[in-house]
Amino acid sequence: MLAGTGSDVGKSIIATALCRIFLQDGYKPAPFKAQNMALNSYATPDGLEIGRAQAVQAEACKLPPHTDMNPLLLKPNSEHTTQVVLNGRPIGNRSAYDYFRREGREELRQEVNAAFDRLHCRYNPIVMEGAGSIAEINLRSSDLVNMPMARHADAAVVLVADIDRGGVFASCYGSIMLQEPEDRQRIKGIIINKFRGDYRLFDEGRRMVEQLCGVPVLGVVPMMKDIAIDAEDSVALERKWHTTVAGKVNIAVVLLRHISNFTDFDVLERDPRVNLYYAATPDDLTQADIIILPGTKATLDDLLELRRNGMAQAVLRAHAEHKTIVGICGGYQMLGRTVNDPDGVEGSIASLPGLGLLDMDTTMSAEKTTQQIEFSFGGSLCKGYEIHQGQSTASEAITISNGCIGTYIHGILDNKPVIDYLLRDKTQASNVDAVSLDDFRNQQYDLLAEHVRKYVDINRIYDIMRL
Repeated sequence: MLAGTGSDVGKSIIATALCRIFLQDGYKPAPFKAQNMALNSYATPDGLEIGRAQAVQAEACKLPPHTDMNPLLLKPNSEHTTQVVLNGRPIGNRSAYDYFRREGREELRQEVNAAFDRLHCRYNPIVMEGAGSIAEINLRSSDLVNMPMARHADAAVVLVADIDRGGVFASCYGSIMLQEPEDRQRIKGIIINKFRGDYRLFDEGRRMVEQLCGVPVLGVVPMMKDIAIDAEDSVALERKWHTTVAGKVNIAVVLLRHISNFTDFDVLERDPRVNLYYAATPDDLTQADIIILPGTKATLDDLLELRRNGMAQAVLRAHAEHKTIVGICGGYQMLGRTVNDPDGVEGSIASLPGLGLLDMDTTMSAEKTTQQIEFSFGGSLCKGYEIHQGQSTASEAITISNGCIGTYIHGILDNKPVIDYLLRDKTQASNVDAVSLDDFRNQQYDLLAEHVRKYVDINRIYDIMRL
């Protein structure tokens, strides 16, 4: 198990690296995270939903994603409520207070334990991932994903710490010392992640961590550059705030409060013709050539906020200036005439007018659509997936009308024919990236594995696992 001193320390990326390393070394690994909280999700081949991070890790293992890899997914609707997805299907919305109560936790614990047991029968080794910090002692009795899960799996635990945020000595020591004695014995190593500069400068610090914690440091991993792996949550977007660039097609993604599946834009962002950035204010949209309204977990709430903060009006002005407007999933719903929620699926807002750029209406429903799909675009076969609640009156998989493009298909911009169509009138440059998406991703997993092998003692990890 890769456990963390906190959130965003790099557990997911190290777990992904180990998945590919174990595969390269002739094993049959699989990822597992009992409980994930993220708005980035993915549809499995059988039409169920898991966290995007585990889908990425499955891809690194060259496996199709399965709900047993992430049996419990929490998708926040607001600051207070979360949609609970169990074994790939939503089972309702709960407040944080209700979710973390002891009552009913054992039923969820049995479900996630059973998912691990099924996975463990088919694959070896299992690369487990914890969530957040392992030292949240106030949540210990209700924890399903960290040390209780390690106990069930009888897993060796490697603690991942982020040196870039500071306080690495205190976070490592505190995370270990706050464990129960039995759990403390499970922690067999530490990986110091996100080091900047010459990692040899931390040699003395490494020895101090080992002396302080009584646990070996298995590696000091420098900050990863030029390796493109899908991010797990929107924390990564903080590094993608850019301005417009002359000579390129400037594409602004509207930064919604409940943005989901922002990995839709990763391929587009790597296109040499494109400068992609995230827009938080109306002024950020003025120089954009293309504006994208992305997916969201709370369409009505985000639509109301766009009207309040002036972004909706800025999008309409851009459309009047003949800029291309693209809506994906929740963003697609916003482009219609109305968004209706008569049953309160999303919350207390019953109905709002949309931006009126597409001739359609949307009604929210409790039933969730999750499926992988294939579609034809420009004579080419393309792939994507749908994860949404609500149905729209437009019948086409992709609606192109009045300078707007709208669709429920996530991953639509992973397809070269779609990107070329989107950029067709705005640049004469050819797309020099001739590598297929599958080949590109496999190259990135191999680069990630090479990077981690260089700085982490993989043989020692094998020794820990054998013991």
